[in-house]
Amino acid sequence: MITKGYNTQFVSPVSAARMFKAGVVDGHNLVPKIMPFIIKEIVVEGDGKAGSTKRVNFTDAFLIQWLGEKYESSNYEMRFEPTTEGGCVCKMVGTFNAYTEEGFTEDDINVGKNGVFGMYKSVEAYLIANPEAYA
Repeated sequence: MITKGYNTQFVSPVSAARMFKAGVVDGHNLVPKIMPFIIKEIVVEGDGKAGSTKRVNFTDAFLIQWLGEKYESSNYEMRFEPTTEGGCVCKMVGTFNAYTEEGFTEDDINVGKNGVFGMYKSVEAYLIANPEAYA
């Protein structure tokens, strides 16, 4: 098995607690509502606690459908660190486990990276527009 990944981060004006609640704890409910054109549903497998997984089912509009043929699994870790201004730094680490080196490109990694980045920027936009949500 071949493993590759990325690290990235962005600064958000939204608090770490709200980003975590909306994007992680309740992301399986919120994200399909704010991104219905890309995400059909997110299914929690397990009790939602440590060790559980979330399976994301995409719509046909998202180009990642074919990646299932290349990758055995992917893992995303998020960290929300509070800033002194009341917002947070959102740190993302993505890891992809591929069956073979063949066809494992930086473009493939960027599709995954940009998808997760876009999802959290959508959560951020929702929270800015709805200041009482997840407070």
